Amino acid sequence: MKVALVYDRVNKWGGAERVLLALHKLFPEAPLYTAVYDKKKAPWADVFDIKVSFLQKFPFAIHHELYAPLMPLAFESFNFDEFDLVISVTSEAAKGILTKPQTKHICYMLTPTRYLWSGYKEYFKNPILRFISKPIVWYLRRWDKIVSERPDEYIAISEEVKSRIAKYYGRKASVVYPPADSIKHKVDSIKQNDYFLIVSRLVSYKRIDLAIKAFNKLKLPLRIVGAGAQMRKLRGMAGPTVEFLGNLTDKELVRYYSECRALVFPGFEDFGLTILEAQGFGKPVIAFRAGGALETVIEGKTGIFFNEQSAESLEETVKQFNKLEFDPKVCIDQARRFGFEQFKINFMKRIEGVLK
Repeated sequence: MKVALVYDRVNKWGGAERVLLALHKLFPEAPLYTAVYDKKKAPWADVFDIKVSFLQKFPFAIHHELYAPLMPLAFESFNFDEFDLVISVTSEAAKGILTKPQTKHICYMLTPTRYLWSGYKEYFKNPILRFISKPIVWYLRRWDKIVSERPDEYIAISEEVKSRIAKYYGRKASVVYPPADSIKHKVDSIKQNDYFLIVSRLVSYKRIDLAIKAFNKLKLPLRIVGAGAQMRKLRGMAGPTVEFLGNLTDKELVRYYSECRALVFPGFEDFGLTILEAQGFGKPVIAFRAGGALETVIEGKTGIFFNEQSAESLEETVKQFNKLEFDPKVCIDQARRFGFEQFKINFMKRIEGVLK
């Protein structure tokens, strides 16, 4: 069976990229097709045979936002006639590839394009930007809806994403949770420090800002792992107890997961791999009560929720957290339910069903 993988763009590192590496373990010979590839920002991708679109030759191609209207054409330009199966991993345009009837297409959906659908109001808060971008958004929404019919089957990364696929695309999906055990670690001799931890890309919808506001007021130590467009703004907000660590290697990240008091997860996420990574180290999670967190945190046993996406609500919940105790073993057992072997079994079952 000849398999190809397709992904929106290879120019960053996060949970979706860990999903790609898990699929690479299942299909090590599969090439990876993508719109643009930035080797400097994506050293993790050197294990793949990468095929890029014509956009790679455009000036400033790594700034993919400049060419959003051309993304549909970029993915439609690929030819998959030699493959039996194509797996698109996407939150944007990669599901829009064209395949002939003999080539099956499974879309492993991270979420329907956030800035077009569920996150439109958040991305286009500025009324001037909303007005200027209206024709492009209309065009992309129309294309997105049309090409949502192209995959033979949808697999969602969570029940939250499954419901969005039904809402925005009118398609049914099964759920296969991504593996959350890619960071190798030992949990024998965990040393605990006083700090709380965030592991995230620093972009607006992750809501790192409200965590900074809460911990400024609480005067409790908060360590933030990750980088992104909001780095400068967030640094400007941070008080003396908030420290930015930038991007870390998995080896470096092990230390911070091992030693933190808890992971803080303030965003409304599609799934949230870091929630399970933290629990894999025996650490509880303080999460906003929404999205994928509801599927991975056992309230009162592996974490605690705050109900409003505000600094005040998070602040009160951290105070409550400080009065509670959590059993590291229960956290570890919860994370093990989302391991690679279970992912492999579930994903291959879905593939077998499509290829019958």
